[in-house]
Amino acid sequence: MVKQTGRYALFQATPDSEFVKEMYGGYFNVFVSAFGDEGEQWDLFRVIDGEFPEDEDLDTYDGFVISGSLHDAFAEEDWIITLCSVCRKLDAMKKKILGICFGHQIICRVRGGEVGRARRGPDIGLSNITIVRDMIEPGGYFGEEVPESLTIIKCHRDEVLEPPESAKVIGFSSKYDVEIFSVEDHLLCIQGHPEYNKEILLEIIDRVKKINFIEEELLEKAKGSIEKVEPDTQRLHMLCKNFLKGRTNFV
Repeated sequence: MVKQTGRYALFQATPDSEFVKEMYGGYFNVFVSAFGDEGEQWDLFRVIDGEFPEDEDLDTYDGFVISGSLHDAFAEEDWIITLCSVCRKLDAMKKKILGICFGHQIICRVRGGEVGRARRGPDIGLSNITIVRDMIEPGGYFGEEVPESLTIIKCHRDEVLEPPESAKVIGFSSKYDVEIFSVEDHLLCIQGHPEYNKEILLEIIDRVKKINFIEEELLEKAKGSIEKVEPDTQRLHMLCKNFLKGRTNFV
């Protein structure tokens, strides 16, 4: 098959909420709005439902994004095992993969790191992460000015306990040792959600409250963080887009 320039795929590992379907037409549109550029082709694979590209089509894509999920990246469900297998193939092909939350943890697993329940408990709301500036070239993924820290939307109860041996940790926080890591120039993994906005986070908090996924005290704290702080959306989108489009490298 002829390879097309600017072709990307979203591996969606979570069902669309009714709110996101009504407001945005589904999470796929949220991701494309955040990371896509005009003229590109984006395809959706609902991996949680067992949808994956054929092996012979993998090389027709320039990059892949793995979404968050309510499922555990260390689980042995059939679709998660298949997702890991596909990611190993993409890794061997040096294809760009952007892992978000669950996707961050999946890539860690695929590359031999350790994933499990967060040692200091779950996180939800807006959180500040410290950037390891020595790992990032000025004029690279962040543009000319590499920030000392970033505020990002978080919603997770698992974490990377031990990053892959070949990984470079480029972001950490007071609660988690690995917030962002990269492997070579083709894997970038972010524990938080650069694609989310405050509206989506608020709706998630309301849904999480109903299923007792996270303690109510933490959920109320999360709502408070939304009122006081803004996520660094522009910088986060720049980081992800520049990575996916191959606009320079990490050090």
